Amino acid sequence: MELFIGIKLFFRFFVISVLITVTGCASFGERHLKIRSHFEQGKLETARQEIDKSLKKKRRGETDLLKLNQAIIELCSGKPRESEKLLREVRDHFEKNEHEQMVNTAEKTISMLTDDNTVAYAGEDYEKVLIRVFLALSNLMYDGTDAPAYALQISQKQNEIIRKGTVKDPNNNQKTLNLKAESYRQVAIGTYLFGAMQEETLRNYDDVTKAYATVCDWEPDFVQGRRDLERAKTGFHCASGNGVVYVFGLVGAGPYKLQQNCEVLQAAQFWTTLILAMSSQRPIVPDFAPEMIPVVVRPREMVPSLTVSIDGKWSGQTETLTDVGRMAEEQFEAIKPQIIARAVIRRALKKGIVYGSKEAMDSNNWVSLALELGGMLWEALETADTRCWNLLPAEIQVTRIEVPAGEHRLALQPSSRTFSLVSNKYNGSPDSKLFGSEHHRTIRVDAGRNTYILANFTNNTLIGKIVVSNENEDNAP
Repeated sequence: MELFIGIKLFFRFFVISVLITVTGCASFGERHLKIRSHFEQGKLETARQEIDKSLKKKRRGETDLLKLNQAIIELCSGKPRESEKLLREVRDHFEKNEHEQMVNTAEKTISMLTDDNTVAYAGEDYEKVLIRVFLALSNLMYDGTDAPAYALQISQKQNEIIRKGTVKDPNNNQKTLNLKAESYRQVAIGTYLFGAMQEETLRNYDDVTKAYATVCDWEPDFVQGRRDLERAKTGFHCASGNGVVYVFGLVGAGPYKLQQNCEVLQAAQFWTTLILAMSSQRPIVPDFAPEMIPVVVRPREMVPSLTVSIDGKWSGQTETLTDVGRMAEEQFEAIKPQIIARAVIRRALKKGIVYGSKEAMDSNNWVSLALELGGMLWEALETADTRCWNLLPAEIQVTRIEVPAGEHRLALQPSSRTFSLVSNKYNGSPDSKLFGSEHHRTIRVDAGRNTYILANFTNNTLIGKIVVSNENEDNAP
């Protein structure tokens, strides 16, 4: 009888294993690469349709990320009010999930029996900060009333994340460690936006000077910041009859996550299984199940800057204010040991349950073999947690240009950055090599006021439209 049960169990596990091999366990990143592909080709409506189809499936933990992608699409389409609405919704939901993760141990326990995808997604640390960045940019592009508050929230959130990253030193209980404080560099864009908006009011120039000084400290290679600091010290915004144009470029293909087999962990579990087999009275099948972990993929192609021409004359070139790809990669490397540690504990727990079941059942070799194969199948069903906001740009760039009030013909075009041996960085100049198409937009500049321009260039192609703060369809009440 036990022989029959063992053969039956073995046959079932064999059929299921074949099905898994054929169909695979697709991760979030693999399922939604199509959305990213359509977006990078400028097919915004097709990307929207893919998001709508995915939202209807209501997969756990994916709705918020799909809405974040939708927010980027709406912003690039000239609908910043709709973008802000989506971003606020996800920000608040992430805050709720983050709190629940701290108090809800049930999900963490279940994740040890399945994988990290079962835990409510509260966003990666860099995503929590960037939500507030895009809230500030979205609000700035239609009325700007809440943009200063959003700008201040950017640094506040990062400081909160770093503060919560403090843990006890495993080698000395009297001390604490904070790897996030060592690995997470400060994001300057919020402070820069606050300084630019405050400067326009012609008040509180001490705050403006302090903001630009902080930007220069956090981003020493940001040349525009040093020019802004020197100007702020004189209390000067722009010449009489002139206005200021800020061009923000969302440039390059941003980071995303894919699952990858961790060969070191797979080798370790293989040898662990062999050691167990040598000390066991029952047959143990060598463990070849992959040990999948998420990895951040950061496209390595050269990210251009944007050459800005006004009325046919070279006026400036954007430079990097926030390197999103570097931010995501560095923060992921800081938490990677925790991800691997959870994977090790999860596999050890699953193996313990399988071997404990075999001992409790006192089963024969066939049933033991079936249980062993079932355990391997259980492990093979794991999928790395690749949930992420995958329509982010590689960099957020900016340049500031002072022009006479009135209507102007603005042109944006991707361009190369010349490497300087003096500053050890890439700089823009009128001699920079232009490539891709030039894109035009008529803008209106008011005397003494700031006009904000936002454009997304992925793969040297304009995605959507050039969005102007005082001339978009969401500007109407």
